[in-house]
Amino acid sequence: MHKPVVALVGRPNVGKSTLFNRLAGERLAVVDDIPGTTRDRLHAESDWIGVEFIVVDTGGIDPVSVRVGEGREPLSVGSKDFINEIRTQAEVAVRDADAVLFLVDVEHGITPADREVAEILRKFQIERDGKLSPPVILVVNKCESKARREQIFEFYELGMGEPYPISAQHGTGVGDMLDVLVESLGTERTEFEEKEDESVRIAIVGKPNAGKSSLLNRLLGEERAIVSPIAGTTRDAVDSYIEFEDMPITLIDTAGIRRRGKIQPGVEKYSVIRAMQAISRADVALLVVDATTGITSQDMHIAGFILDEWKSVVVVVNKWDALEKDTHTMEEYKQHVRTNLNFLDYVPVLFISAKTGQRVNQVLPTALQVQEERVLRLPTSQVNRILRAAQERHPAPSRAGKHLKIYYGSQVRSEPPTFLIHVNDPKLVHFTYKRYLENRFREAYSFLGTPIRLVFRARDRR
Repeated sequence: MHKPVVALVGRPNVGKSTLFNRLAGERLAVVDDIPGTTRDRLHAESDWIGVEFIVVDTGGIDPVSVRVGEGREPLSVGSKDFINEIRTQAEVAVRDADAVLFLVDVEHGITPADREVAEILRKFQIERDGKLSPPVILVVNKCESKARREQIFEFYELGMGEPYPISAQHGTGVGDMLDVLVESLGTERTEFEEKEDESVRIAIVGKPNAGKSSLLNRLLGEERAIVSPIAGTTRDAVDSYIEFEDMPITLIDTAGIRRRGKIQPGVEKYSVIRAMQAISRADVALLVVDATTGITSQDMHIAGFILDEWKSVVVVVNKWDALEKDTHTMEEYKQHVRTNLNFLDYVPVLFISAKTGQRVNQVLPTALQVQEERVLRLPTSQVNRILRAAQERHPAPSRAGKHLKIYYGSQVRSEPPTFLIHVNDPKLVHFTYKRYLENRFREAYSFLGTPIRLVFRARDRR
């Protein structure tokens, strides 16, 4: 059943992201006192008294967007280079919404920015069955005290109906507001059940300005994320839900991960934390590399973090159109990738241009193929055939006069494939022989783009 979409809109710094986090039940959006922190649209599932809906956070709509460059400082001082893009994103969210929560701030009263946002909302409303659609609920934030709640009546002047006082930070009044929201949606209440996310989660990660958001937009076929040559444009980990060949996919666009010493405290610090968390909850990571710079130490650092989380990987070399090439360029560049990411020699490497669309059609099929390898399970008989053949081909070297004996093994889990191997003494397993056994498993089954875990355990003599 279609879940209604609720958009949070308003001028910068009225508390939209704070309310978004409260409705989502976790800190998904970056919150900061600097106006203009949120830039892209963020989606999350929420529910109230059995009614499920999708809540969408948007960037603050700045009233001076058309006058930037004429000496007037915008409200969104943290995002003044992206004001027009933020405005477009917010308008798209309103256009697609089933209901709108229009946030204002009791501390500052009605501002010219609030009036402009109200005009934008009226522009997108149309009359259906005697009612305006989408319905707009006027929410007055930061009403922590009785004195502040008594100041809300001035907001009737906006002509957006009855104002509802809340404190997004403390939760005061949020329940009453949600009652009104659910009623405006006209959705039948159903018993709420926690549903497991069955989509394949694909995180798009890399250093700043590698083209991650451009790739996301190209995969989605729309301008879902703001794209700019200015590094660090994306700040939140943004989830986008699509279906590809009947397979549900969650694409997670993330902030660029800079070297630790380069990360600024505050918003960028938390953005990088969000990116790291996105890798942790992903199944497959698309490591986007800038073809014009080659594999850098930061690319290797990010790849190492992906491997530490035991996630599957596809290396995506972007901006391939920007290089002068001959018939050997691709093979030479692939060797460059293999040499610098030698600990990921099992991952596929794609050469694309998100700007022109070159080979972008290979990205999702490759990621889904990698996911299939990630969930592969081998029968115990096959695992032991591989182990016996490996020992016959190359017996384990002795250590301190003792020989490693492998008794039997089995696959105990997938995602990633994990094999429990019973031996006489795990201390006798040298890392080179462990790597040798991993290579033998990959000879039998490639496990494309997917790490393999080999766990050695002493056999219980009882």
